[in-house]
Amino acid sequence: MSALQSDLSKHTPMMQQYLKIKGQHPNELVFYRMGDFYELFFDDARKAAELMDITLTARGQSGGNPIPMAGIPYHSAENYIARLVRAGQSIAICEQIGDPATSKGPVDRQVMRIVTPGTLSDDAFLEDRRDNLLVSIYNHREHFGFASLDISSGRFAVSELSSLEALQGELQRLRPAEILISEDFPYEDLLQGYTGIRRQGPWLFEMDSARRVITQQLQVRDLTGFGCEDMTLAIPAAGCLLQYAKETQRTALPHIRKLSRERREDAVILDATSRRNLEIDTNLMGGHQHTLAWVMDRTATSMGGRQLRRWLNRPLRDIAEVKQRQQAVSALLDGFHYETVHDLLKSVGDIERVLARVALRSAKPRDMARLREAFQALPDLQTALRPVNSHHVVKLATIIATYPELSDLLTRAINDNPPVVIREGGVIRDGFDAELDDLRNISENAGQYLLDVETRERERTGISTLKVGYNRVHGYYIEISRAQSDHAPVDYIRRQTLKNAERFITPELKTFEDKALSAKSRALAREKGLYEDVLETLAAQLAPLQDSAQALAELDVLSNFAERATSLRFSAPEFSGTPGFDIEQGRHPVVEQLLDEPYVPNDVLIDDKRKMLVITGPNMGGKSTYMRQAALIALLAYTGSFVPANRAKLGPLDRIFTRMGSSDDIAGGRSTFMVEMTETANILHNATEHSLVLMDEVGRGTSTFDGLSLAWATAEHLAKETRCHTLFATHYFELTQLADQLAHAVNVHLTATEHDDSIVFLHNVHDGPASQSYGLQVAKLAGVPASVITNAKLQLKHLEGSAAPSKGVVTHSPPAEPSHQADMFASMDPSPVEKALAAMDLDELTPRDALNRLYELKAKLS
Repeated sequence: MSALQSDLSKHTPMMQQYLKIKGQHPNELVFYRMGDFYELFFDDARKAAELMDITLTARGQSGGNPIPMAGIPYHSAENYIARLVRAGQSIAICEQIGDPATSKGPVDRQVMRIVTPGTLSDDAFLEDRRDNLLVSIYNHREHFGFASLDISSGRFAVSELSSLEALQGELQRLRPAEILISEDFPYEDLLQGYTGIRRQGPWLFEMDSARRVITQQLQVRDLTGFGCEDMTLAIPAAGCLLQYAKETQRTALPHIRKLSRERREDAVILDATSRRNLEIDTNLMGGHQHTLAWVMDRTATSMGGRQLRRWLNRPLRDIAEVKQRQQAVSALLDGFHYETVHDLLKSVGDIERVLARVALRSAKPRDMARLREAFQALPDLQTALRPVNSHHVVKLATIIATYPELSDLLTRAINDNPPVVIREGGVIRDGFDAELDDLRNISENAGQYLLDVETRERERTGISTLKVGYNRVHGYYIEISRAQSDHAPVDYIRRQTLKNAERFITPELKTFEDKALSAKSRALAREKGLYEDVLETLAAQLAPLQDSAQALAELDVLSNFAERATSLRFSAPEFSGTPGFDIEQGRHPVVEQLLDEPYVPNDVLIDDKRKMLVITGPNMGGKSTYMRQAALIALLAYTGSFVPANRAKLGPLDRIFTRMGSSDDIAGGRSTFMVEMTETANILHNATEHSLVLMDEVGRGTSTFDGLSLAWATAEHLAKETRCHTLFATHYFELTQLADQLAHAVNVHLTATEHDDSIVFLHNVHDGPASQSYGLQVAKLAGVPASVITNAKLQLKHLEGSAAPSKGVVTHSPPAEPSHQADMFASMDPSPVEKALAAMDLDELTPRDALNRLYELKAKLS
């Protein structure tokens, strides 16, 4: 585009205007309003035509070259914009602000707003039950400031992260729609798979200007009241984010009133891998079905659904707050109060996002109708909450409050079924404003007035063919046939001559014409002004209304937890200060819903004597499900929900780790085994005695001896050094010996039985190791050819008496000694330092001799 802009004089006046606007928005697709269309030109047109599947044309010339061009009707632009935004594009909406009738040359145009993936507020662009987040990242070495904003609700939060692993975990938790980073951000490879990455100038992260932008927005002198004054990394990130949001919206952001500080240590931490493996609200294929949220979400409102997902993705370590939620759920269950609450909340709808649009002055008439329904439902909701015996619910009810004045205003002002947009009129109810009613009467009663004029003039003139009409060019007229035109009264003024008729105007009709033709436009202008007054009245109470919406969303989640507890047979978990897990008849909440037959529940007992469960059993026997259900039960408990178990007692929990499944990272140049080892290393470095660790088939990505050795050493480290709560599933039967060698490890296994040369999985968990893996039976179930199964059985018989399989035909030679693998890290001969250390008698050394020998050894190394 720069070449096109280099000499504007070669272009037509309209294209000069376009190129100047495009030069100010080089990174956005410019939607340039021309009449009833938004047009795109040059590279923007080419890109949009491909992404939106519309026709690319070339019309006219500018600067001697054809102009690539693509256009969409302005009244259906939302659908096209939504497609572009989902593809990670940003759009600058350029509107006509001048009057075409009075403009000399091109009509004045101006970019009125910029639509970006992370700054959406219109329902048409948003997923109902998922947050749409703009994120900003600022780094100092491997420490990060992190800020997030949901502009559709005003939720604004900051945190500071001390590692790349923590950053990955936050990105996986929030899955932002758009990410702001500095032009010199060195870790962009971490952002692979995310769309909407925007590089910003480093000066936009400058501390003083960032602090000034934030304090001005929040109308405070400093950030001490928000607990953020000392966050030297988070403040630059938040400042850049806020400036970007203001630039895109081109308006004030009054609904951003608070700044929340999120501390990682306040929550049960899940890294990116664990979130993916547990399928909390996104499955392994990237969809939303068959996830924990899919099972748990029966919320009445979309804002409740979003709150539920926030809770599931951030379980709390504050047991007092968790118990508060749990007690509220119990109180809503008593007497089935949750049923009435749920029904009333359906009438409330998603007022959180409606209020954001009120703040941005972009709320539509049907948003007003939704707010009216919500306000009308609040008194009944308060009545329904009075008998609920919960301090927390009483607190929420107080925050929710009622708004009788606003309810009355919207009832009087807004029609029952208003149109989608204000520009067509018909939004303000008759009787709300006398001036508007008069203007509407003039416009709407024009037809009857003209009939009355026609009847009166026929009687006055005696001309039977006289008629009164209207057209857009000449306005109102009295038409008389040519034959009778000579009988027209003297007060008739000739307006137009036709072939067979004459048209006249009278002073009375002219006066009415002036009044009637302006009445419609004046009525629309008056209606728009009244609508804006209603928005202003609502905006004046924005703060308590937003607090009310947040409380309603939380009440919705608590009511939803109560319904799920009843429908899915969940029980209230207990919390203990003693580390461990005691789960009786636990179930996997998602798998249970997908089965046609009854789910087989199992116990999980982890305590001081059973810190590690070594799990063996057949493929498809349920090892992975058993492990995941323990993690999901813990996760649900720490959100305040009831859990899928007959009884559950849980000790302190700081993190949940999973190392499950196999995947590679081709783009990052990492093999399946490298990914597995990276995840294992993360667990070994970061797990604590209060962590829950799920390890599935560690070491299977390499040779048997290497894999077995790594799995053994990993398990031993977790049991002896970390002493965390570990579920360790394996097919290496050698690892069952850990239970004999480690004081805190026990064997458990999942059962199966053979029947008619096939296998039946029983899914029961019992103490002790499995007797066999049933691998051949599972292969047969999978459809492996019978000849291969037969050959495998012969190989198995040979292997059971031999250290290695033969090649080709099975022979009955004596078992071979296992061959030892070469270690590429091992030295062939002892080093001089090793020899010197081996020859040294440490008991005979004096301190001075020891120091001298140490210097000698150091010299040998160099």
